Amino acid sequence: MLPTLYSFRRCPYAMRARLALRVSGTSVVLREVVLRDKPAALIALSPKATVPVLQLPGGRVLEQSLDIMRWALSQHDPEGWMQVTEHDEVQAIVALNDGPFKQALDRYKYAPRHPQRPPEQWRDEAVEAMLAPLEARLARHRWLLRDTPSLADMAVLPFVRQFAGVDADWFAQAPLPRLRAWLHDWAASPLLDSVMHKYPAWRVGDEDTRF
Repeated sequence: MLPTLYSFRRCPYAMRARLALRVSGTSVVLREVVLRDKPAALIALSPKATVPVLQLPGGRVLEQSLDIMRWALSQHDPEGWMQVTEHDEVQAIVALNDGPFKQALDRYKYAPRHPQRPPEQWRDEAVEAMLAPLEARLARHRWLLRDTPSLADMAVLPFVRQFAGVDADWFAQAPLPRLRAWLHDWAASPLLDSVMHKYPAWRVGDEDTRF
């Protein structure tokens, strides 16, 4: 019996969970969710009803994307993404990403909903909160913590990708050359392509989709 993953293709939290599942070689039953019409099965498992949610064969439910990443990599971590000595540093980067950066990113991306400030101010807040510090990190290594990818990289890259897509022309000229190269290398990778396949929305009674 396989674990069951409730996911949404474009959600960056779900993307990072799928990245870890894919690189670990962990197969799951994928249930693609339409966020405006969440299935009752998802709500029953996780009342917060946000993706991703992973139900393990024994019944345990993982409701946080980082927990899903860590669980998958604990099964198999062939590329060495998860290192015990990096735990605290990973936690700090993810907290920055999921907190101040994500808040500014959402307000930048959906600026008409947040008219109290112009979009450029939300953009600059996001850069100051996280992207400028990441640019500085990338001056030391090819990836955030070392010269090979880590859990920190894969946990935040989907969000940086989303930021870059809000105003691609601005991002292409921004004083963040190392960040752009880092994002480009990942975006061009077969790994990302492998987790972005489009699946139809899952409905009760559908045949299982294996991911």
